[in-house]
Amino acid sequence: MTGPAPWSNWGRTAHCRPNRLLVPQSPEELAADIYGAAERGDTVKAVGSGHSFSEIAVAPDIQLALSGLGGLLDVDQERRRVTLGAGTHLHRIPALLEPYRMAMANLGDVDRQTISGATSTGTHGTGLAYGGISTQIVGAHLVDGNGTLHEFGEDHPDLPAVALGLGALGVLTQLTLQCVEAFSLRAHEAPASADEAIDTFDERCRTHDHYEFYWFPHTNCALTKTNTRLPAHTPASGPGRVRRYIDDEFLSNGVYRVLCALSSRAPRVVPGINQVSGRVLSERTYIDRSDKVFISSRTVRFREMEYALALEAIPEALREIRAMINRKRHKVSFPIEVRAAADDDLLLSTANGRETGYIAVHRYHRDDPAAATHYFRDVEDIMVAHGGRPHWGKMHTRDADYLQTVYPDFGRFLQVRDRYDPNRTFSNPYLRQVLGS
Repeated sequence: MTGPAPWSNWGRTAHCRPNRLLVPQSPEELAADIYGAAERGDTVKAVGSGHSFSEIAVAPDIQLALSGLGGLLDVDQERRRVTLGAGTHLHRIPALLEPYRMAMANLGDVDRQTISGATSTGTHGTGLAYGGISTQIVGAHLVDGNGTLHEFGEDHPDLPAVALGLGALGVLTQLTLQCVEAFSLRAHEAPASADEAIDTFDERCRTHDHYEFYWFPHTNCALTKTNTRLPAHTPASGPGRVRRYIDDEFLSNGVYRVLCALSSRAPRVVPGINQVSGRVLSERTYIDRSDKVFISSRTVRFREMEYALALEAIPEALREIRAMINRKRHKVSFPIEVRAAADDDLLLSTANGRETGYIAVHRYHRDDPAAATHYFRDVEDIMVAHGGRPHWGKMHTRDADYLQTVYPDFGRFLQVRDRYDPNRTFSNPYLRQVLGS
């Protein structure tokens, strides 16, 4: 036991000073810690890498770090399944899978999260035939609010709640993932007009394995990204290491950080900078191992809100956002990211029961807080009007009264919660907001 220690997330949008920090080294030790906390009436919250922008990981009382519960625990090569400790970071998983010629079926574009943190908040990538990372879970172990360890197989009726549980049901100790045969991706990035990218979004999502685009506010410029799945033995090709470094590190992070800092100090220059940025976008194609294409280096600190809408609502919502930015005279330096995912049956998945499109908006972390808040609020008003579901790990203001209207299985999840954490050992202010008492 150590602490207390101050804690903040990566985006500097959530802060707390836990009363205690526990770092269990085994599921049994974790169960004993939770049992003791429940007996004392303490609350417990597990924390991963802190890459959520919402306050979902805030621990006012006892904070649990799962760094002692990581690594590869079991491999079923015949069924292409692996069991990982809950504290395993996503960026470590490809190397663990490589000797077995396996890969995760889909990933987001950031890999700093732990596997339990990513799945508990609904982290997803893009691709209309592929669900979020939580849909890859076929088994789990969890310690409930009384300190009891539960095992869930793929046919367990509560797995659709546990696989994406917001940390509200208990603390995960391990997860079993359904993997796929290792594969490569051919990435094609190309500039397009924002009008074209918006109008053809549905068509391109249905035509390509993985598709997304970025629109630069104050411009008619967009960058499209299309990934095509290829056999693992496909030779890597495209820009060399130096060119990739210039594009992905020097320009996308180094130079962009300077531009964001300038825009933050002088917001009036944002439209001009975006016009220049949009016009210098260039086309490129490369092939590499799947995770090396899915993942992008993100070192410029930002704050993010993302909403999930029915896929067919995305174009109209984007047009409304464009009009709103002009009408309200927001100055937005960060591009807006647009992605898609398959429907699934996880109770609190943002893609539950419908093909889903995602609109993510960002602000540089040093932007004027009032301006950023107004921008997020105005975007959120549009998302709510379209029946949007906020990403659990990103900034939003929705509460349980609203969320029960957009999640058909919301009540069922609350029933599961009552069974696994009746005394709310895992409660915190965020869960009280989104789930109620």
